[in-house]
Amino acid sequence: RGPAGSSSASVTDMEELLSRSVPPLPPYETKEKAPPPAELRSAEFVRYYRGLEAGPPRAELLTRLARDFGVDHGRVAEFSAKVLQAREQQRELGALLQAEDRLRYYLNPQYRGLFQHLGRLEGGLRFLVELRGDLVEGLASKAVDGPHVKEMNGVLRNMLSEWFSTGFLNLERVTWQSPCEVLQKISDSEAVHPVRNWVDMKRRVGSYRRCYFFSHCAIPGEPLIVLHVALTSDISSSIQAIVKEVPPLETEDTDKITTAIFYSISLTQQGLQGVELGTYLIKRVVKELQKELPQIKAFSTLSPIPGFTKWLVGLLSSQTKDLERNELFSESEWQEISEITGDSTTETLKKLLNNNEWVRSEKLVQVLHSPLMRLCAWYLYGEKHRGYALNPVANFHLQNGSVMWRINWMADTSPRGMTASCGMMVNYRYFLEDTASNSAAYLGTKQIKASEQVLSLVSQFQQNSKL
Repeated sequence: RGPAGSSSASVTDMEELLSRSVPPLPPYETKEKAPPPAELRSAEFVRYYRGLEAGPPRAELLTRLARDFGVDHGRVAEFSAKVLQAREQQRELGALLQAEDRLRYYLNPQYRGLFQHLGRLEGGLRFLVELRGDLVEGLASKAVDGPHVKEMNGVLRNMLSEWFSTGFLNLERVTWQSPCEVLQKISDSEAVHPVRNWVDMKRRVGSYRRCYFFSHCAIPGEPLIVLHVALTSDISSSIQAIVKEVPPLETEDTDKITTAIFYSISLTQQGLQGVELGTYLIKRVVKELQKELPQIKAFSTLSPIPGFTKWLVGLLSSQTKDLERNELFSESEWQEISEITGDSTTETLKKLLNNNEWVRSEKLVQVLHSPLMRLCAWYLYGEKHRGYALNPVANFHLQNGSVMWRINWMADTSPRGMTASCGMMVNYRYFLEDTASNSAAYLGTKQIKASEQVLSLVSQFQQNSKL
């Protein structure tokens, strides 16, 4: 039965559906012998959910599922007490382990059973990714909220992490000969440098370019995460050279290829956010390229720096408006900036940065070059969230064991690049023999491996800015 029209009827419908669909947690003693779920119940849940409109109706169902079918707190308290008791009485290890196993069992929320059954249905895994997409979106927009829903989101993410582990993933390469719908999906999902048209798409899968994606054995042919690579003779310092519309060169001269530049990685399914796929994709593609083009010596990214402009404008806003207290620029820099903008407070500069107008003034571009480079280096290297890099792209590549290699001025002059990071981009370089130790150092002691260029910019920041 689909969702009923009137709200009280639909609430009753919803409650009935949930109590039919969510299997009860069988008693611990019979957990191995519990009857298999009725496939029809799970399929009914999928039909009902898909019949609901996106937004409040689905949010309501997810909230009820999380709140009313979670962990049995009474049981958890009871078995926690038994674990403590077994420890205090110093009973033999077997009894303690048995008590802990019971506790572990009752820490499972009831809705986990539903998710497990859905995962076994044909098309069920795809449905769970959709459902988690709604959860992620709902939590971001506060349409669903509260500890129960956050907990359910975490439980489902962990389940998806197991189902989408590398053993179940296939690496596929995209070429101009790939099925039309795959090319369309790759084009639609490109989140970093939007694809303009089919000519542009043809270029991105043509010569001196590689495009790969992961698909899952239960959802064949469906790109889950996509990586674009440019094959070059040096580490690129500008994205224009990679994605500008040039007619594709027909044949590759492999002698010219010494470097692989990862210039875009995009998750196509919001429901897989937080599931570790990007790291594995980069590692698999490196292996693939080493087999195909053993002469490649350098692996590097050309990465965006989302959030830099916003961070910088925020800093300018928090600076006091009088001239004496400018803390980001040196005296002489601020004097030159004030002369060009005709304003000794930060207001005009903030406006010019916000609407990208500063690029039209050659003088201003020249004066801002040096201070923006060092501020950007500090943003990437020095700004932290819980001790790790605040910038999410930096954090991702540093966790993978890369080195913060080079910050590039005017590397992305598209409106998008100017708005996000004043046109700057950064290379994270992967030295394959060091990635494991770099990753361990970053995750363990939060230490960032960076090149001379980056460290020198950081020390210029420390000398010239008083944050």
